Amino acid sequence: MKKKKIAILGSTGSIGKSTLEVVRQFPGLFEIVALGAGSNAALLREQIAEFHPALVAVMSDEVAESLRRLLSGSQHSGLEILTAQEGYCRIAAHPDADTLVAAMVGAVGLVPTLAAIEAGKDIALANKETLVIAGEIVMQAAAEKNVRVLPVDSEHSAIFQALQGNHREALDKILLTASGGPFFFKSADELRSVTPEAALQHPNWSMGRKITIDSATLMNKGLEVIEARWLFNVPAERISVHIHPESIVHSMVEYVDGSVIAQMGIPDMKIPIAYALAFPERLPLASPRLDLFRLQKLSFYPPDVKRFPCLRLAFEACRAGASMPAVMNAANEIAVNAFLDKKVGFTDIPIIIEEVMTAHDPVRELDLEAILRTDEWARSEASEIIARSDKRKG
Repeated sequence: MKKKKIAILGSTGSIGKSTLEVVRQFPGLFEIVALGAGSNAALLREQIAEFHPALVAVMSDEVAESLRRLLSGSQHSGLEILTAQEGYCRIAAHPDADTLVAAMVGAVGLVPTLAAIEAGKDIALANKETLVIAGEIVMQAAAEKNVRVLPVDSEHSAIFQALQGNHREALDKILLTASGGPFFFKSADELRSVTPEAALQHPNWSMGRKITIDSATLMNKGLEVIEARWLFNVPAERISVHIHPESIVHSMVEYVDGSVIAQMGIPDMKIPIAYALAFPERLPLASPRLDLFRLQKLSFYPPDVKRFPCLRLAFEACRAGASMPAVMNAANEIAVNAFLDKKVGFTDIPIIIEEVMTAHDPVRELDLEAILRTDEWARSEASEIIARSDKRKG
C-alpha cells in the first residue's frame, strides 16, 4: 500500500484521537500533514510534537495565541497556525494531503469538506451533519471531482462493507442498528428527569459530548438515516432502525433475494477509521477480537418514537427533503447545547426541534448560500424559543 498523507479536521475530538491511534500503529503507511482542532490547545500541542504537521488551524485568535505560547521554545518555529473557517478550509485542501478525515462535529464541517472535495481529496467522513444538511450538493460535487466519500461512522462503514462485491441495484433495504443509548428502557416519566451528567454516560461507545447526547435522544440515529440516504442513494422508505444494545452488529443490508449481510465487531471506532483510511485494503489492527461464541446472545428491539420523538422528526425531515434536514439539524445543535448548559430539559430537545421545523417554509432551490442562510435562521429561531422558555420559568 502506498503511503497516504492525511489531514484531520477535529484532531482533538474522539474520532480525531482514534484516527491518530491508527496512524500511530502504522507509521509506515500514513503521514499527518495538517491538523484542525477547536479550543484544546494543550492536546493539539502534544499532537504537533508527535506528528509534526506543517499546518494547523484552531477556532479563534485567542486559541491560536495560547497554542503559540505553548509551542514557544520548541522545534516548531516553521509551523503555520491558522484560525476559524478559513483556516479549516486550508487544512481540508492542503496540497500534500491525499485524504481528509472530516471529524468536526456539527454543521461547521460542511464548508471545509466541500473545500477538500473541490481540491480533489478523498473524504473519510465522520461529520454526518455535512450530508444531513447538504447531501445532494456534497455527493454531486464528489462525483464531479471523482472523489471518494468513505464513511467512518460505524453504521455506515458496516453498510459500505456489506455492499462490497455486490451490485447496488440488488440492494433492497438498509437496516441501521442503534445502541439505544443509556435510556432506551426508561419510562417517559423517568426521561423527564434525565440530567446532562447521566446522558453523557454511554454504555458502549466513547464519543464526544454532542454525539453522546444525540445517541441518548436517538437523534444520532435519525441523522444517520439521512446520511445513509445520500451515501447509498436509498430513500427513507427503504431504511429502518433497530435497537441493538450490544453494539456488535453495526448495521445490515438486505438484498432483493432476501439475503441479509451484517458487519460485526467490537465497539471500537478504530476499526471503521482504519477501513476508510486503507480502503480497499484492511489493516491488522491491534484490537481485541469479537468472540460471538462466548457472547452467545444478540438482541434487537423496535425503536419507540413516542418516547424518543427525535427519530420521528428525522424521518419526517428526510422525507420532506429540501431545506428541512438543515433546519432540523441546526435546531438540534442549539437544543442540545442548551440541555448541556442546563437551560432546558432532556425531553424539551425534540419539542424545540419540532417547533422550529413547524415554523419553517422549506426552500426548494438549494445552493450552499441558501443552506447557510437556512441554518442561521433555524439557530436563531431555536435560540428565541429557548429564551422565551427561560422568561416563562423566571
